[in-house]
Amino acid sequence: MTDYRITLKPIFSAPADVIPEGVKLPKPWSWMWHQAETYQALKDPNIDVIINTAMTGDGKSFAGYSTVLLDGNVALGMYPTNELARDQERQIGDYVATFQPPNEPRFNRLSGAELELFSERENLSKADAIARRGKNSEILLSNPDIIHYLHRGAYLTRYDNPDKLWNRIDKNFDLFIFDEFHVFAPPQVASVINTMLLIRNTNRRKKFLFLSATPDPQLLEKLELAKFRYRVINPEIERKYEFPDSDRELETLQSQGYRQIAGEIEFNFISLESTAQASEIWLKENIDRILQHFLEQPGSKGAIILNSIASVKRLVPRFREYFEPHGLTVGENTGLSGKQTKLNSLDADLVIGTSTIDVGVDFKINLLFFESSDAGNFVQRLGRLGRHEGYDRDGKLVKFNQFTAYALVPKFLVERLFEKENAALEPGGQFDRTPFNAAIRDEYRQINDFCGYYQKWGAVQSIKLYFDLNAPKIREQYTDSRQEFRRDCEAAFKANWNRSMALIKQGKEQWNAISGKSNNPIAEEAWSFRGSSPLQCGLYDETEPYELDRFKTYDLPGILSNLEIEMWTEAGFLRRLQETSDRLGEPIAKGRFKHCLGFMRLKGYREERLNWQFTYPGKLESIANAWKVQVLAGVQIWQPDNPWIWQINQRLKKQALVCYVLPLPATEVRQRLRLPMHFAIYPISDETSVHATIPPYSISIGQAALMVDVLAAYLKSRGGETWIA
Repeated sequence: MTDYRITLKPIFSAPADVIPEGVKLPKPWSWMWHQAETYQALKDPNIDVIINTAMTGDGKSFAGYSTVLLDGNVALGMYPTNELARDQERQIGDYVATFQPPNEPRFNRLSGAELELFSERENLSKADAIARRGKNSEILLSNPDIIHYLHRGAYLTRYDNPDKLWNRIDKNFDLFIFDEFHVFAPPQVASVINTMLLIRNTNRRKKFLFLSATPDPQLLEKLELAKFRYRVINPEIERKYEFPDSDRELETLQSQGYRQIAGEIEFNFISLESTAQASEIWLKENIDRILQHFLEQPGSKGAIILNSIASVKRLVPRFREYFEPHGLTVGENTGLSGKQTKLNSLDADLVIGTSTIDVGVDFKINLLFFESSDAGNFVQRLGRLGRHEGYDRDGKLVKFNQFTAYALVPKFLVERLFEKENAALEPGGQFDRTPFNAAIRDEYRQINDFCGYYQKWGAVQSIKLYFDLNAPKIREQYTDSRQEFRRDCEAAFKANWNRSMALIKQGKEQWNAISGKSNNPIAEEAWSFRGSSPLQCGLYDETEPYELDRFKTYDLPGILSNLEIEMWTEAGFLRRLQETSDRLGEPIAKGRFKHCLGFMRLKGYREERLNWQFTYPGKLESIANAWKVQVLAGVQIWQPDNPWIWQINQRLKKQALVCYVLPLPATEVRQRLRLPMHFAIYPISDETSVHATIPPYSISIGQAALMVDVLAAYLKSRGGETWIA
C-alpha cells in the first residue's frame, strides 16, 4: 500500500530500582520503575505535584491510585470525557477486586448528567448531592469541569457561604488526579492552576498528580513560577525503556524483570493531500485491501481512528456492507455514539471511530489505521496498538503474532520524515520508539501554544476567585489566604493585577452601554472552563438504534457542514425525551439541553460537506479593525440552499456573541497564526461582501475569541506575517 514502511521495535518497561517498603503487591503484579517512583513521590511530604509521563499502556492508572489501594488515601480523579471516567470506573473495580484492600474503598462517578439525576432521585440540591457523593467516596471519578465550577461558587444558593462546597470537597480528598491532561487548551490549564492555588492557600497541603504521555511544557513553567514543589517522572529521559533487536535481548530483559508494553509494529505511512476528506476517500478506495487483511489473518481485530465524526458515520455502513458477507462485524465509536453502541463495538472485528476509549484495552487490536491532528495526538493514538498479550473482558486470552499500523498523514509530514536532507527516518529501517516519537514531534506542523493567554485571561480567572474570597460571610476567615492567592497568581501568570482589573471593568462598561445590562459576557467567558457553547443544538438522532441514546448535543457548524436534519421545537424534543424515559423506565438528564440554540431531528450524514458562512447585516470594517474581543449581535448564517436555516437565524441573530472578528479570510488566519486543526474560526461576510467567493473576514466565537485575542495583536503589528507564540 505504501513505499514508506518501517519497523518499530517492541517496548519493554524497566522494573523498580527500589521496591517500596511495607507494601506487597498481589501476584503476578510487580512494581515497574515509574509506578514505584510515583508511589514514593505521593508519599513524600516535600513534593506537591507529580507528573507521570509513562507511555500509553504502561500502567499509569495503577501508579495514580496506588496510595488509595495500598494506604487508604482518598482521591478525586478527573477525566476530560465521561467515557474515560466510565472506563476508569471499571478499571478501579478490577483493582479493588485484585488488591482487596482492608478498608474496601467506595468509588463513584459524578458527571454533569449523573449529578442532575442523583440530585433529583435523592431530592437534594446539586450542592448537597456533590457533598454527599464526596463524603461517601474514597475514590470519586469526575471531570475537571465540575471541580472548576464548584470552586467558582456554582451549585450554591444566594444564602450559602461561597466556600460551603469547595472547602468541604478540598478537605475530603488527599489526592487530586488529572488524567490525559495533554488534551486541554490554555483556558483549561489556567483554570486548573487557579484551582490548585486556591486549594493551596485555603487548605492544608494536598497532592496533585498529572498523568499524560505528552506533558504540557506551559504547565511546568507555571508550577515553577508558583513555587509548587514538583517532580516529573519520565521513563524515557531516565532510559527506563528498552527496545530489543533480537530474541536473545528480549529474553535477557524478561529475566531482569522488564515488562513488555508493546510488541513490534510494521508501520506504514500513507501520504495524502491536506484536504478535508482525503483519509475517508483513501479508506473507501482501499476497502478491499483492508478486508483482505482480515481474510488472510483470521482472528484479527482492527480499529480505524479518524478526526471527523461525519467521516466515521459515512464509512461505517460502507464497511459493514463489505464485511458482513464474510462473517465480519463492524462497530462504531464516536462522540455521537450512544453508550450501548460503544459497548457493542467491543464485540466487533473492526471498530471505526473518533475515540480511542477501550481500543487496545478491552478491545485489543493488531491492526490500526489512524489520522492525527498534531504530534501529541499521533503518539497517543499509536499507543493503542501493540499492547502486550492479556485477557479480554470475557476472560479470553488474546495474543497476536503481528501488529500493523497505517498512519494517514499529510504529504508534508512524509516528506519531512523521509525525503529531506538528514531525514530522521528511512524506508525499511528499524527504529526505537523514543527517537521515532521525537521525530514526529519535531517534524509535524508546529501549532500555536497561545502562551499569552495566561497573562491576560488566566489572570481574569484569578480575580474572580480573589473577589469570591472577599465575600462578607467569609472575608475575615480568608484575609491572609486572599493576599497569598493574589501574589501566587501574579507570579504564576506574570500578570499585572491592575491591568486585568481594568480589562474586566472595560468589558462590563462596554456591554452596559450596548445592552443596558449589568453582567459581563466577556469576563464570564474567561471564567468558564470550556466556554459557553452558544452554538450548541439539541439533536434527536434517528440513526441511533438505541432509544435512550438518541438525545444528544452537537455544535451548529458541524450540523451545517455534515448533517441532514429536520427542525423540531424545544417542546416536542423534551416531550419525546420524557415519553422515552417513562416508557423505558430509565431517567434521561435534561440539563445539557437547557441553553440550546435549536432542536433538530438527525436524519443522516451528507456524502459531501456543504459550504456555509456567517454573515452580518451591517458593515464589519470598523468592527474588524478594532482588533479586540467584542460582544456582537445580529450574526446569522448564509447557506442559500438550506431550507431550514431561517429558523435558526431567527434565534441566532438575537444572540449576543462574545467574538473576535479579523479583517482577513479564515483560511489565511488559520495558516498565519498556525491554529490547531479543529480550532473554531469561521468565514464571515457583511452587507458589502455577502456574495464574495471568499469572505474577506473571519470570526471566532466564545472562548476561541479570547484565544485569538492573544495572537491577533501580533498579526496586526507584523503586517499579517506568519507568527507563532
